[in-house]
Amino acid sequence: MVNGIEKLLTSTSNTLTQESIQAFIGQLCKPPGSLGRWERVATRLCWIQQTLKPCVRPAELLIFAADHGVVEEGVTLWPSAITTCMVETIASGKSASAALAIEYGLEYRVIDVGCKIPPTLEHKRLIRQSISKGTNNLATGPAMSHEQFHAAIEVGREQVRSSFDRGARTVIIGEMGIGNTTAAACIACWLTGADADQVVGQGAGATEESLHLKRLVIRLAIERLERRDPKDVTCIAEICGFEIAAMAGCMLEAAKLKMTIVLDGMICTAAALIAQAIDSSVIARMIAGHQSAEPSHRIMLDKLGLEPVLEWEMRLGEGTGALAAYPLLSGACAWISNMACIHELKLPTA
Repeated sequence: MVNGIEKLLTSTSNTLTQESIQAFIGQLCKPPGSLGRWERVATRLCWIQQTLKPCVRPAELLIFAADHGVVEEGVTLWPSAITTCMVETIASGKSASAALAIEYGLEYRVIDVGCKIPPTLEHKRLIRQSISKGTNNLATGPAMSHEQFHAAIEVGREQVRSSFDRGARTVIIGEMGIGNTTAAACIACWLTGADADQVVGQGAGATEESLHLKRLVIRLAIERLERRDPKDVTCIAEICGFEIAAMAGCMLEAAKLKMTIVLDGMICTAAALIAQAIDSSVIARMIAGHQSAEPSHRIMLDKLGLEPVLEWEMRLGEGTGALAAYPLLSGACAWISNMACIHELKLPTA
């Protein structure tokens, strides 16, 4: 076993399997399995990066923001103006996500992909790449054109390329957009086969009336899509949001660049489903930061085959769940990279 571990440590040609990584962890100077689920996190990081000395630094947080025409249907208690307000709050460092990113020493940006009311704040962290002033109402017709869908995908690709060029090797992905839980729930239904009752949760606060309206809207949108070819990925444009498409593009490009991708909650995971539908190999670069309180999130994670690092009943968005998990990812990198192996220990003699 010692020789096998030494080969794993020195070889650059072997493909690390989860079994070989677990065998290495089993040789570290600790009781087997004593770090619990943290060991599975470390295994995942090693497998993604194909090294026994993984690293999640440097990392950047990218938050994509846009509005949704479906708010006209009363599916949320919040007006679209909140999206713009929160974009400026995030950029100025006063949101939960910003506070966490700053505390961890992470660079971050918030990208306006389609706010209904354009932000007026001038700040280096606020990037303007708006496709349109919000999507159309997905309850009555397509949320966006195929051209707009691909344009949003490209925004995400461009932003993560910029992060990579600055040296980032891990990307943490978040979003902001009033009404986007409805779009994400539609995506969950379409790409997992779940029904509206399974995917509708409280979102950012809801009443029984707004939840009923949300279920109705989702059913209407999915019934319209059922006439489309399920293999046609572009039909997702009819139920998507600009920020969701941008996140999917970000994931696709990050995987191409061999970056580690840390997912946030329900809306971010809906984007991961889109990315998977476009290129199934993208999942091999992903870690699910957490499982949110939204019922559809578990369904989507199961579809992707991802185990969340945390299950803390969070549902804020902005990348906060992924940021909460980030110190645990960094910690996993630290102990697996620096712990001695049992065979290296020199026991004292009497």
